Amino acid sequence: MNWLLVVAGAMAGAPLRYLTDRAVQSRHDSVFPWGTFAVNVAGSLILGVLTAAAPSPWQLLLGTGLCGALTTYSTFSYETLVLAREGGRGYAAANVILSVVCGLGAAFAGVALGRALWG
Repeated sequence: MNWLLVVAGAMAGAPLRYLTDRAVQSRHDSVFPWGTFAVNVAGSLILGVLTAAAPSPWQLLLGTGLCGALTTYSTFSYETLVLAREGGRGYAAANVILSVVCGLGAAFAGVALGRALWG
């Protein structure tokens, strides 16, 4: 039955990713993929909090399901390749560096926040 928790979380995470990505990207007049960046950093923060504080069923529902569908490594990779191919090598490099640094930073911050809130 654990797989149902994952499915339920993913059913919420996928549309949330799409809607958040479009909302964020529409507010920026830039080729930089701000929408994908935002969902990946937010998902890293949420997963960090869950890792520190949530019991297993919640980790399956929100961590594996919601965050797994909310975040997107494939889109990050694709957008980075498109930036590099179309002459935006600086943007591509910035996307890689910022995504990794901010994603890891958000995960660490999420763990610290989860521990502070729920010990």
